Amino acid sequence: MDDLKNKKLLIVDDERDIRNMIDGFLRKEGFTRIYHASNCAEALSVCSAVKPDIAVLDVMLPDGDGFSLLSSIRKVSDIPVIFLTARGEDEDRILGLGLGADDYIVKPFLPRELILRILAILRRVYSQPATERLPVFRLGDRIVDLEGGTVRTGGTEYTLTAKEHALLLKLYKNRNKIVTSDALCHAAWNDDYYGYENTLMVHIRRIREKIENDPSNPEYLLTVRGLGYKLVIRE
Repeated sequence: MDDLKNKKLLIVDDERDIRNMIDGFLRKEGFTRIYHASNCAEALSVCSAVKPDIAVLDVMLPDGDGFSLLSSIRKVSDIPVIFLTARGEDEDRILGLGLGADDYIVKPFLPRELILRILAILRRVYSQPATERLPVFRLGDRIVDLEGGTVRTGGTEYTLTAKEHALLLKLYKNRNKIVTSDALCHAAWNDDYYGYENTLMVHIRRIREKIENDPSNPEYLLTVRGLGYKLVIRE
């Protein structure tokens, strides 16, 4: 964990108070290598000079937007990126994730959730042993690639967010068995189910939208009422 907290983080937001607030949360958690940028030009300059290990980007910036900034970053780096923005429309979220963002968080946000999401992504990207590959499996006509963090069907590819990835990995490791809601919340948020009921349901729904042909009548990701969920894989 200490190695992860030694990673370099870039915060891009035009509001100084928000940058300082996030900086404060991170430092309380033990992060020390934190860099700031208030616009796209500064962010690209920091990326070139410092080569951060992860970036937290706002969408609305004075000299452009976070989407174009991510596209520019992707030309020179594959670092994980989290969008942290007031723009919560589904179209914006889908655009951000489609451009290769690892997560999309809408303001106002819970500081603890942001920290946990950052740590989860850092752990996934930088702590995975090179010899250990995550599973790739088929659900009907869809291929779930947990190594690449995608779901493919025909010519369409869906990107899994960090939380969707964590939940699917937990479900896959316990495939064809009931996984309690509490266990899923521990896997995704390192916390108990209490307080995450609605959040878990939203993430399950979004996973179904990617892995099911009919998300309203799921065939693979089933709800076990009063207990949790089950990922059914016919092997």
